[in-house]
Amino acid sequence: MGKVKIKKQSVWIDMTPMSDVMVLLLTFFMLTSTFVKNEAVKVNTPGSVSEIKVPETDVLSILVDKTGKIFLGLDKPADMEAVVTDMGSQWGVSFNEKQMKNVRTAANIGVPMAELGKLLSLDETALNAYQQTKGIPTDSIDGGMSEFQRWVQATVDVMDLNGKDLKIAIKADENTPYKVVKKMMSELQDMNQNRYYLITQLKKVED
Repeated sequence: MGKVKIKKQSVWIDMTPMSDVMVLLLTFFMLTSTFVKNEAVKVNTPGSVSEIKVPETDVLSILVDKTGKIFLGLDKPADMEAVVTDMGSQWGVSFNEKQMKNVRTAANIGVPMAELGKLLSLDETALNAYQQTKGIPTDSIDGGMSEFQRWVQATVDVMDLNGKDLKIAIKADENTPYKVVKKMMSELQDMNQNRYYLITQLKKVED
C-alpha cells in the first residue's frame, strides 16, 4: 500500500498583536521613567537595616561628602530655579538664561554665593568638577544665619508659597566627620527643621 503524502503547509504567525504590546510597553517606560542626574560628588552611604523609603517628590536633598562639603538639590528643576532666584535677590545677583538653564539641569549646587554666578556660567559638563572642592558654607554671617541656613530657608519659603510640604533628606558619606554632620543638624534644628530622612544603603540584620 502506498504512503499517503501529507501536503505541507507553511505556518503563518500574525505578529501584529505582539508589535502592539511592544509599542505600548515602550511608551509606558518612556512616560514613567526618570533620568538620574550626576550628583556633584560620589557618596558612599553607611549601612542600615531600616526599610523606610525616602519620598520621591518635594524633597530637599542635602549631600555631604567625606571631607564635609555640603551640596543641595531639589527633585523638581522649577523649584530649584525659584530657590536660586530667591537667593540671588538676597545677594543682589541676577542670572542670565544660560545660568538658569544650568540651574535646571544640575543635580546639586554646592558653592558659596560669591561663586554661584561663576559656577553657573560654566558648561554643563564642567559644573560638578568645579564645585567638588567648594561646598556651601555653614559658618554664620555676621552672627546671623549661615549660607546653608539661608538656602534651606529659601527652599522652605518657595515650597510654602506653592503649597508644598517640604521633606529634607540627608545623604552623608560613611566617612564624613561626625562634627560636620552634627553641626549641620544643629543648624537645621535652629530653624525648627527637626524632621529629616537619613539616606543609607540597606543591609541584612546578620551583617
